[in-house]
Amino acid sequence: MLTAASACAENWPTWRGPNHDAVSTEKNLPTEWSDSKNLLWKAPLPGMGSATPAVWGDKIFVTSEDGEDLVLICIGTDGKQQWKAKVGSGAKRARSGEGNGATPSPSTDGNLVFAYVGSGDFAAFDFSGKEVWRFNAQDRYGKFAYGFGMHTTPLLHEGRIYVQLIHARAALVVALDAATGKEIWKVDRKSDGHSECLHSYASPCLWRRGAETRLITHGNDYAIAHNLADGAEVWRASDLNPKGRYNSTLRFVASPVAVGDLIVIPTAKNGAVVGMKPDASGIVGAGASGEAWRIDHGTPDVPSPVVYEGRVYLCRESGILTCLDAKTGAQLYSDRAYPQTYRASPVAADGKIYLTAKDGTFTVVQAGPELKILAKNKLPDQFTASPAISNGRIYLRGSDSLYAIGAAVK
Repeated sequence: MLTAASACAENWPTWRGPNHDAVSTEKNLPTEWSDSKNLLWKAPLPGMGSATPAVWGDKIFVTSEDGEDLVLICIGTDGKQQWKAKVGSGAKRARSGEGNGATPSPSTDGNLVFAYVGSGDFAAFDFSGKEVWRFNAQDRYGKFAYGFGMHTTPLLHEGRIYVQLIHARAALVVALDAATGKEIWKVDRKSDGHSECLHSYASPCLWRRGAETRLITHGNDYAIAHNLADGAEVWRASDLNPKGRYNSTLRFVASPVAVGDLIVIPTAKNGAVVGMKPDASGIVGAGASGEAWRIDHGTPDVPSPVVYEGRVYLCRESGILTCLDAKTGAQLYSDRAYPQTYRASPVAADGKIYLTAKDGTFTVVQAGPELKILAKNKLPDQFTASPAISNGRIYLRGSDSLYAIGAAVK
């Protein structure tokens, strides 16, 4: 009975969920909510942040500003704070206050919770809040040189944490032992990019198909697939910033997403979107056999793609939702869901796509080949963090509070 109950209660251990693809298998999720409907509770937070909560069992972990500190907070699924721990310092804001040092999302393996913040401080805590290890990435790997601050989220997978450090002073990919924080391997990530393209704000993603696994890093004009054992390069997607019409301001923010037979690679500033074949090799340029498809424009600048039920969904920063056939890249529709600013990435579950606008409007779209809006929900807060879904609830991190959305128990 305990095993059956655990199978129904899916955790959301990382930014993009249990399979690193922003898709949840949860059912019977709310379609409609407000500050008076299907809001189970809201928990005040000490400051802003754009980190998606990590959820494991009855614990929710979220990073936040707290005065000049950057902290990790543990909140129970009853909405009550259990503990708070300082991770780093420095409440530097970026882009008119949209981003800060609490942008990278925490992650957990069920034993430890890992928090990485804009100051470069990286720490692991047990579930009681006791610190297990820490280090500062700037001390270990060199000072950061990002135009708008460090915002990449590390990727946790099978006892390792993978970090991409792509900025004007470094181009590194690092694997860490999750139990100790010690380095397992480090590789140089070579590129011929320059200017603002040196600064990547994207996060690595994971591709898995059976026993095959690849780490995909994204930035400085290329998406690169790495062998998990040693970081060796397997392939790189090129012509994301074509040399013949080079855009020196094309810094990547949106991150790739991978499913079994497709890796979707965004670029920036309405540029190309590429569907890569996972079994590619070498340098894969436009039109090469390693590409499944390519569209020349329409990429989201900030929100990352999601692939769901055979379709690719791209939410532009203006609220235009584009739906593509995952096999061919053919456009099925491209319409504005709700006109606002979008920084959070869409998530998919229960036959629906959930879109998060900065002004607190959440548009729920029915998955399918036509745009069908099921609901538009509003909360009185600002939102730049992507939702987390766990155990029949949707957790929303606003600037002021953490919200738990779910059907009320009668």
